Amino acid sequence: MAKQSTIHRKKVRRRVNKKRARIVVDKYDLYRRAVQSAENDVEFIRDTYKELKKKSARTFREDFCGTFALSTEWIKLDPKHNSIGVDLDPEPMAYGKANYLSKIRPEQQKRMQLIEGNVLHSNLPKADVVAAMNFSYFCFKSREVMKLYFTNVYKSLAKDGVFLVDVFGGSQCQGPIEDTIKMDGFTYYWDQANFDPVSNEALFYIHFRVGGRKIEKVFTYDWRLWSIPELREIMMEAGFKKTHIYWEGTARDGSGNGVFTRTEKGESCDSWIAYVVAEK
Repeated sequence: MAKQSTIHRKKVRRRVNKKRARIVVDKYDLYRRAVQSAENDVEFIRDTYKELKKKSARTFREDFCGTFALSTEWIKLDPKHNSIGVDLDPEPMAYGKANYLSKIRPEQQKRMQLIEGNVLHSNLPKADVVAAMNFSYFCFKSREVMKLYFTNVYKSLAKDGVFLVDVFGGSQCQGPIEDTIKMDGFTYYWDQANFDPVSNEALFYIHFRVGGRKIEKVFTYDWRLWSIPELREIMMEAGFKKTHIYWEGTARDGSGNGVFTRTEKGESCDSWIAYVVAEK
């Protein structure tokens, strides 16, 4: 599936008893190794803001932050940076506190604010940049709710704020398919179980194979697949004055090369990745 490795790019401990060896999987570590590239993402966010606004962003808010890996890397990127992570689920946030926040310096920890709450709430802190990554906002299936979210982001951005989301699509995303990617020490599966062309809704799973055992449905995503024109239109209706598309380039083998360039023309790919960036 072209560019799939960019779509959904820890440790495994063993506990041994007298009866058998049982593999205990750190699912969030496997997820980060297979799916995320937080260090590269925050550099792209920093550079994109500077390209558009001709100055540096200070405060970054990560909506649907999960383990808030991006927020942690943003803090580490510059001593002037501050981060805000927002998520409803306490489990991944507790993991991030134990495995990421605890490993940065006390001075860096002071520049991190974590909120267990809803991104639709109207009282979220102001930020120069807000990002919703890994297609997390696809959980909003109606135009009404998506517009409510985008409007809320608009209102919570600073005067020269920028909003950034990633998006994927392509013909191979319109039917069941399971991609397999071998990683260092484990195998990662991106499984699209179905697709409904009437609603554009699709069900996805992430599986892992570790130590010879395939662990099914470690993560589940019940999403609506949104198109770039739909997202841009809703952003403009929410108040944003400009939107831009950053399209991923293609490597020689047909996969994504991880380089995103601003453009108004995409490619006809079986599977593609892009960023939609909105300016306040």
